[in-house]
Amino acid sequence: MSNVRAPTDFNPEEAKNLEDIEKQFAVKAVQHMSTYWGILEKMRGSRLRLTKLDNEIYEHLKTEFPEFDPSETIDEDKMKSKSGKERWRKFMMAYEKKIDDYNFGTMMRTNPKFEYGEKETIFVPRMQFYAIEIARNRAGLNDWIYEKEHPDQETKPQDAAPS
Repeated sequence: MSNVRAPTDFNPEEAKNLEDIEKQFAVKAVQHMSTYWGILEKMRGSRLRLTKLDNEIYEHLKTEFPEFDPSETIDEDKMKSKSGKERWRKFMMAYEKKIDDYNFGTMMRTNPKFEYGEKETIFVPRMQFYAIEIARNRAGLNDWIYEKEHPDQETKPQDAAPS
């Protein structure tokens, strides 16, 4: 975890958005997006671990969001509604001291069937990204990215999604 802390007299409600800082956040979010896509091109998502807490995050997601279907398109308005924000905030705060940059913004595809694109991508906290992408990977929904990149590879029993 980072040891950098905001000054004690820092008031985020009065903070100004500095263009250079916003650009740095955007660059980091795009780098994270590109890195993740590159990993999915080299390894089936169903075989990928995103954090050391994937099992805990996945079980927690199923408990807190039993209606969540990783194959469906995410409804950004519902996710970012007042009640949606409250549910996700409660979920994410469980990882405040467990996951580095748990609340850092990152890019996420709204639907696992599509590549990142202007209309298919939303900005979310890293913990939402982890929870949703872990669920998608466990369901084998991101395997097509690897298969598209490696059309000559056959699906082997050990490559199947874990049960």
